[in-house]
Amino acid sequence: MSHSPPEHAVPIDSDVDLHVAEQRREIRDALWAVLGAVSAGGALGAVARYALIRAVPDPPGGFACSTFTVNVIGCFLIGVLMVLVTDVWTRYRLLRPFVGVGVLGGFTTFSAYVVDAQTMLAAGNAGAALGYLAGTLAGALAAVGAGTALTAAAVALLRRWRGSEPPWRVNGGTAPPWRNGESRSPWRNGENRPPVNGDDA
Repeated sequence: MSHSPPEHAVPIDSDVDLHVAEQRREIRDALWAVLGAVSAGGALGAVARYALIRAVPDPPGGFACSTFTVNVIGCFLIGVLMVLVTDVWTRYRLLRPFVGVGVLGGFTTFSAYVVDAQTMLAAGNAGAALGYLAGTLAGALAAVGAGTALTAAAVALLRRWRGSEPPWRVNGGTAPPWRNGESRSPWRNGENRPPVNGDDA
């Protein structure tokens, strides 16, 4: 007997414990698709990170601005993504593994974050290393929160805007009056036509 996922279920999460039956069942019917999505996304994210770090190289033993920027941007986008996949694009079952685990997992690099701090310490920049460790952690958490909050607010605003009815629909109408054969302006039916040059005063 197959179990179809609820319409508004959280999209497939590739970070599952295969020893837990309920989590294992989540990817049972989509294992290779999930692995392919994560692999393709990870390759794209890693290439994007490499390009950014190459474009903005850090001084040896100095504050790793490029890695810091990559991790903060990636965390912000993770916050954006989680609102979209759970509240907007709920039918795209591979979006979270592809973008979240794959692209953003390959883009962010907390292993390099630790190596960068060790390099700063080895170069005698203990203050920069501690600031980098604390700043990255604080910036990443703040970025996730900001991405989530801003995206949730934008989605709510867009839904309110889409849900607002134009005046002709308030009383059950389905189209503006001029689509039912009425003129857009009363003077086009000869009523209260505004004066033009040549009319009697």
